[in-house]
Amino acid sequence: MRNSIFKGAGVALITPFNENGTINYEEFGRIIDFQIEGGTDAIIVCGTTGEPSTMPHDEHVEAMKFAVQYTNKRVPVIAGTGSNDNEYCCKLSREAQNIGADALLLVTPYYNKCTQKGLIMHYAKVASKVDLPMILYSVKSRTGVNIEPATLKTLSKVDNIVAVKEASGDISQVAKIAALCGDCLDIYSGNDDQVIPILSLGGIGVISVLSNVMPKFTHDMVMDYLNGDKAKALKSQLEVIDLIEALFCEVNPIPVKTAMNLMGFNAGCLRLPLCEMEDKNLEKLKTALRNHKLI
Repeated sequence: MRNSIFKGAGVALITPFNENGTINYEEFGRIIDFQIEGGTDAIIVCGTTGEPSTMPHDEHVEAMKFAVQYTNKRVPVIAGTGSNDNEYCCKLSREAQNIGADALLLVTPYYNKCTQKGLIMHYAKVASKVDLPMILYSVKSRTGVNIEPATLKTLSKVDNIVAVKEASGDISQVAKIAALCGDCLDIYSGNDDQVIPILSLGGIGVISVLSNVMPKFTHDMVMDYLNGDKAKALKSQLEVIDLIEALFCEVNPIPVKTAMNLMGFNAGCLRLPLCEMEDKNLEKLKTALRNHKLI
């Protein structure tokens, strides 16, 4: 069994922007405090929800650096450093290590895609350039590339590849990963509507969008399960299905940033090509937020 980066609920954190489109660091700190005070077990900065695909290199590094320094070891900070360019991925991962990140989250290469052999070569090279623990991120719906269970088994033999964020939506695949990798690879749910099913297959937590708006609830749901109160955890999972659906009724992070603005945070705008919500979806989101007394 390897040392786990965290157990429980890590938040896939939004990045708040000012009206002029720059990062709102004052609000960034406020949001980090809100998360930690709510019991969040890890901060994931510059993951998909943080809109890193629209960040120039220097801004990406500065956002990671701010999160590391502001969090100040209160919880682990996991930096999103994935890229479809291996050399750039290695460079960004080294920079995250140098600024003090606790771990890395690496999405599969997107657009140019690759074979499973290419995935093994890509991740193994990144792992050879850093000492930090790495979480691989499998989300075929966004990248077009799935990390197959057999590929994860091979990669789990690399010392600092310690976990997978599983967002394929395929529970059978998660079961195969657990069967093949056992204690050699931690599994985190990458889908908020599948937290309890993945925990039931041996997962140890979630990297969550829902945690942005309900950090304590999400943390408690996971820990209830891990501490043996499975019935309570299942009840919690089912209670928020409507809100989870609303948070994903348009592409992430459009709804969650909108939700946080409605809740009184200064989450700010989205960067194009992401844009404001369609009216019918906005009403669905508002209804779900009201149902859970968030607005």
